[in-house]
Amino acid sequence: MMRKTAIVVISAVMLIIAGCGISPNETNGNDSGSNGASNNSSTNRNAMHMMNGHMGSLSTNEQQRKDDNDMQGHMSHNRNMNGHMDHENIVPLQASTGENKLAIPALLEPDKKGVYTVKAQQGKTAFFEGVLSETFGYNGDLLGPIIRLKQGEQAAIRIVNELKEETTFHWHGLEVAGQVDGGPHDPLQAGDEQLLKFDITQEAATLWFHPHPHNNTASQVYRGLAGLLYIEDENSAALPLPKEHGKNDFPLVFQDRLFNEAKQLDYEHAYYSDGTVGDTLLINGTVNPYLEVKREQVRLRLLNGANARNITFRLNTGDEFHQIATDGGLLNAPVAQTEITLTPSERAEIIVDFSLFAADQKIELVDEHGTVLLPFHIERGGKANSEPLPKQMNDYAVTEAEKALPISKKVELFGMMNMVYINGKKFDPDRVDLTQQKGVTEVWEIYNEKDMMGGMIHPFHIHGTQFKVISRDGVEPLAHEQGWKDSISVAPGERVKIAVTFEHEGLYMFHCHILEHEDSGMMGQIKVE
Repeated sequence: MMRKTAIVVISAVMLIIAGCGISPNETNGNDSGSNGASNNSSTNRNAMHMMNGHMGSLSTNEQQRKDDNDMQGHMSHNRNMNGHMDHENIVPLQASTGENKLAIPALLEPDKKGVYTVKAQQGKTAFFEGVLSETFGYNGDLLGPIIRLKQGEQAAIRIVNELKEETTFHWHGLEVAGQVDGGPHDPLQAGDEQLLKFDITQEAATLWFHPHPHNNTASQVYRGLAGLLYIEDENSAALPLPKEHGKNDFPLVFQDRLFNEAKQLDYEHAYYSDGTVGDTLLINGTVNPYLEVKREQVRLRLLNGANARNITFRLNTGDEFHQIATDGGLLNAPVAQTEITLTPSERAEIIVDFSLFAADQKIELVDEHGTVLLPFHIERGGKANSEPLPKQMNDYAVTEAEKALPISKKVELFGMMNMVYINGKKFDPDRVDLTQQKGVTEVWEIYNEKDMMGGMIHPFHIHGTQFKVISRDGVEPLAHEQGWKDSISVAPGERVKIAVTFEHEGLYMFHCHILEHEDSGMMGQIKVE
């Protein structure tokens, strides 16, 4: 009760801050502007110190740094459409100018013994011509290669930490034992390595991997640690779907970033406790990208790899595309869509039929504001080639028995900024929050409680499993969510019922996938036995 009271106090103070109003000319360096910014900064900082009385879980120095960055973030976002004050009007993205060819992640090959090696490394990346920025990457300077595994095989992956700090290797969406899941309870120290072996039992899907160290996930992902993991099976191989990597089957990792005045990627500069966002979109690490395609059906594997931003995808023409997969596998049949929104960590696979467009036609992937995310260059002179999509791709179902199960676990998401909680608690690595039996299906209800400011969407993720969506506020999910999921968007005031089964034993995380919320303790642990 005290925590919720504190949130109400914070909400009220934030509303007062929003009412103070900081106009753009208050930071232009003139005398009146400087005085105005100073007065507002003083008011805002006092408000922050009022909130700090409820926070107490961080050291004084660490809290002061976070407070300073929060205030800079609040003021910056307030200058840009009032920022996260209402959790919706965040800084808009700049449109892609389409001047740089999209980088395509390579497929990682195993050694002669069948072992894949993934190294977390420090590097330098030129996001802008002539300007190098310090970054992290897997087997390189930024992001990572694609690991491609097959259902039924045993995977062997050697993980190596070449960073100067501890990290973990979390296999997001992969059904594995807790001891190899890569959560915060299993850090790999600087200079260490480990050989992981696990069986691939789940069906074809586009998964990913990223770090998950306690209190440092957001920073390491922001600096560039993220890669994709494909699972293939006999069913997916037999379906007439585009599957030529880099030709008609493209991975697209979407991340927004904020560069400082020197065009450097600087997490400390960009940090915001309610979710770090930026005005520059990177796709596969490329600024202002374009993608070359032929006049055929093209498969786009979309990953929202952002720390906090929800991303909506449309075609600029308003034409339909077809969604063929969710986080954890193929849908039963292609679903015609004109737009799709992914919250952080969610994936979707879509098919765009470029045979329907002329080579000189302007075709772009845009967001809900019409901002260009990715322009397509359609091959000129090429012959249009398009085959019908398969009518049946999978046999997924939420059974009547699963629908009839009572709710056995309730998860309440609540809070904002550093004061975020699951069931009224912050993460404690020494506390087990929930337990469940291996192989037993239980129904979880995920509830996003509103705060005084209305609340915000929380993307909820469970490690080590793929779950089924039973309902949203008692209503059957739409067709594009009738497939395996490991992350799900939960709107303020919404209740989502999911059927959860763990196929392996171990300790697993469940948490909000706004990475700054995760680092601030919006996370719990479930023990599966």
